Amino acid sequence: MKIISFETKDYELADFARAKEYGLEATLNTQPLTRENLSAADGYEGVTTLGFSDLRAPVIEELARRGVKYLATRTVGFNHIDLGAAKQCGIRVSSAFYEPYNVADFTVMLMLMLLRKAKISVCRALVNDFSLDGMCGREMRHLTVGILGAGRIGRAVIRNLSGFGCTILYYDPCVPEGGIPGAQAADPDTIYRTCDILSLHMPLTGENRHMINADVFAKMKPGALLINTARGGLVDTQALTEALESGRLGGAGLDTIESEEGAVHIDLRARIVAKRDLFYLKQFPNVIFTSHYAFFTEEAASAMVQCALKSLSLFERGEKNPYEIG
Repeated sequence: MKIISFETKDYELADFARAKEYGLEATLNTQPLTRENLSAADGYEGVTTLGFSDLRAPVIEELARRGVKYLATRTVGFNHIDLGAAKQCGIRVSSAFYEPYNVADFTVMLMLMLLRKAKISVCRALVNDFSLDGMCGREMRHLTVGILGAGRIGRAVIRNLSGFGCTILYYDPCVPEGGIPGAQAADPDTIYRTCDILSLHMPLTGENRHMINADVFAKMKPGALLINTARGGLVDTQALTEALESGRLGGAGLDTIESEEGAVHIDLRARIVAKRDLFYLKQFPNVIFTSHYAFFTEEAASAMVQCALKSLSLFERGEKNPYEIG
């Protein structure tokens, strides 16, 4: 089967070179898929993209009209795809899988950096300021950490934290009876009111958009920290900004925010960028903003391409696809 990859990155080339092992003939395109370059998909039954292609209903419908049958996103999240439109058009969709250690390790790193004020220390060192004023931190063993979402990544974060001696609370309605070793189940309200660190680990849906909002920040312990390595839309950016400005929130480690599209994974040094929320947030001394790269390890980058190739091959052969959505 002939497939085309959009948003192809240099670090993916070695894995795409294995396409023939899956019975696929791959064409590589470095641009995101948009309405303007839809004609590039002509003659291909399978399409694979990363997360910044336009996969809303009009594009999905046009892909189907042009003969595309299968769509494999090389991302774990799939909130950028109109799944309803895909189903209606008969396009089968799959997402990627990688082991959770990359994001879990990154999450704990952000916690420690905020607790020990690493951003301030690094910035001072760049101008030869090695003073200790305002640098006194906190130790994890005395803190309570709340995990919202205890899937693969959330559980890996819990395992990572178990060695620090902190108290760990979690909320996830899908966790079966018996719970998670080393952590205690709690309702969200209890987590908001009692935790020193709140960490998010769930997909973005229509129901949980802005679940972390002004009401939640008002409930949280003064000086608590927020970590988001999941999806930017889980947090109301305006409410987050106000909580930081007021001093209610002690800091935030953000690998993603809701206005990141068109900014992350791009060199913007010589451009005017209309992303006021992002640039205002990242100037806070107690905010660490990273460019949505918690996932980005050699192991994960390879796994995402291999998932896409395997998915498209399974679709074509009519075999059960464990990566299929819906």
